[in-house]
Amino acid sequence: MKERNLKMEGEGEAVMVAVLESLVEEDPFHSSTIIVEDDDASSMEDWMWRKTLSWLPIRHFSSPTPETPTLYSFLQPSVFALKRDPLPPSSLSATNLPTSPPKTLTPDHITSLETTIHKSLLTNNTDEAWKSFKILTGSSAFPSKSITNFLITHLSSLKDVHNLKRAFASVVYVVEKNPGLLDFETLKTLLNSFNSANTAAPAFALIKCMFKNRYFIPFSVWGNLLVEISRKNGNFISFLRVFEENCRIALDEKLDFMKPNLAACNAALEGCCRDLESVGDAEKVVETMSVLGVRPDELSFGSLAYLYALKGLEEKIIELEKLMVGFGFADKSKFQSSLISGYVKSGNLESVKETIFHGLREGNGEYLNLGEETSCEVVKGFIPNGGIKKLATLIIEAQKLEPSTVVVEKSVGYGVINACVSIGLSDKAHSILDEMNAQEGFWDLAYCKEHRTAEAAQLVMDISNSGLQLDIGTYDTLIDASMSGQDFQSALSLFRDMREARVSDLKGSYIAIMTGLMENHRPELMAAFLDEVVEDPRVEVGTHDWNSIIHAFCKAGRLEDARRTFRRMIFLQFKPNEQTYLSLISGYVLAEKYFSVLMLWNEVKRNLSTDGEKGLKFDHNLVDAFLYALVKGGFFDAVMQVVEKSQEMKIFVDKWRYKQAFMETHKKLKVQKLRRRNFRKMEALIAFKNWAGLNA
Repeated sequence: MKERNLKMEGEGEAVMVAVLESLVEEDPFHSSTIIVEDDDASSMEDWMWRKTLSWLPIRHFSSPTPETPTLYSFLQPSVFALKRDPLPPSSLSATNLPTSPPKTLTPDHITSLETTIHKSLLTNNTDEAWKSFKILTGSSAFPSKSITNFLITHLSSLKDVHNLKRAFASVVYVVEKNPGLLDFETLKTLLNSFNSANTAAPAFALIKCMFKNRYFIPFSVWGNLLVEISRKNGNFISFLRVFEENCRIALDEKLDFMKPNLAACNAALEGCCRDLESVGDAEKVVETMSVLGVRPDELSFGSLAYLYALKGLEEKIIELEKLMVGFGFADKSKFQSSLISGYVKSGNLESVKETIFHGLREGNGEYLNLGEETSCEVVKGFIPNGGIKKLATLIIEAQKLEPSTVVVEKSVGYGVINACVSIGLSDKAHSILDEMNAQEGFWDLAYCKEHRTAEAAQLVMDISNSGLQLDIGTYDTLIDASMSGQDFQSALSLFRDMREARVSDLKGSYIAIMTGLMENHRPELMAAFLDEVVEDPRVEVGTHDWNSIIHAFCKAGRLEDARRTFRRMIFLQFKPNEQTYLSLISGYVLAEKYFSVLMLWNEVKRNLSTDGEKGLKFDHNLVDAFLYALVKGGFFDAVMQVVEKSQEMKIFVDKWRYKQAFMETHKKLKVQKLRRRNFRKMEALIAFKNWAGLNA
């Protein structure tokens, strides 16, 4: 077969080639069957939208450069050729038949081929299924609807270019010859495959083919996918042409299900405003939305705001603001951010400042939230033009207009400094601070996102020295970031600054610091920190805080530090509880300091509670810990005191554990030796053996 046709085998593909070549003809429509499916898409007529936008002139879309037929670049080289010789008239005949007469298939043969296709697809024998499909189409026959959709779906799912081309060719051929065979889900699957393959040209070609053959399907089936594909590939011109044609069809044919949704209209409007920067094309989209009854949202107004600011069309900006009020849009943050972006790009920095101040005055600071992207644009616009001083002045003036209750992260100053840090201009951030200190004073921080907490702490000190105050949430965020990065000194410094700034609620940051130090095994810092804040009425220090420090010291084998903390705890009139003594006993046993356990018991027995309300609660865990340690240490008099208390308080004791402890430590201990040395110890030992059942 000649190079200008497909490099395929079989007459069936020759038919599909002729169909595909017909896609580049001038006339986009010819008489065919109209496939109409109602998607229950209701029109959104809005009289206000029509009335208030009547000032917009109706224009045709402009095209900066003629669009080349990219269909062939997608199909090249393995299936379709990009460069083709002119076709003889016979190959582009209305019937699109192969050069040789098609073979006539009997019904039995057709059934057999359908069966082969189905079985081949089930066994993933794609080539055999494709071969049988070519034989059928080469004879002007088609598989059943289910088999046709099964084949196309299978080819679309294989994720390789060759089979994706097969799927594309099959769909275009079916649309041309027998569109009733196609399911909407099959088309959606193919478009999803184009999207995954990052291939825009065949997606646009497919939609154009459907329009050309008057195969009209709901916009919801393909519209959002085409928007996504065009954004991913930056192919806005192709999308705009398809969008315009789709809207024309929806209006001319009165097909409500073809009307684009708001997301698609916004995509078209955004492209006209930000990519083409064409006022005429943007207003044409607005007029189309009005005619279709698609009600705009804040994003629609934001796109127009950007374009009008870029072009310096102040009167149109005023009209937009009036329209937003008429539509009831109270949140103008997107609108004002878009205005700022347009002014920045046009280099009109005075209008940037006036827009920020106007937004703050209009809503008492509540309506202005620039966001990180817009703040970065402002910084990039000001810095190259000697903007350190201008940015410092901007922040100071904005601070005067911002309410005292403004959330720190939404303030202008935070946005500017954070933007400097995020785009790698930390030196500029400090220069702005210095300039502000020279002028009037400053607040802010932004380094926590970059895990540069030491610099953040320094910024907080600068803020405090200037007489300004951060809110609790900002302090908490910075302290959390410092603890996560194990920058404990910065966290402690920030907490001191909170106390000096008379922040009322210190609980969250206090817990964060104590928890972080405990998890990182830094009991010495915990002890110093607790000693520093223990008398602050805003910090709720409890026995459990002291217990945490004592437990950490005991676990690390630092018993002297644990004892010192225990004594400090009692001195400050915090009552030890059972957990306090359990930690100490555990540490003493590990170090085999059983005499220290005896000293603890002498203290505990004076403070034991019998009524469960006052004094120390004597529970099973504490009984077990004391018995085990005192048996190991050989203090049997104290052991029997513990036993007596447990019996008095009806606490169950498992004697087997203490038998084992005795046999491990005192197996060779003789009563006769104790009789000669200490009669009291002998009596205690005999009493213990009788209780434990060791005399037998």
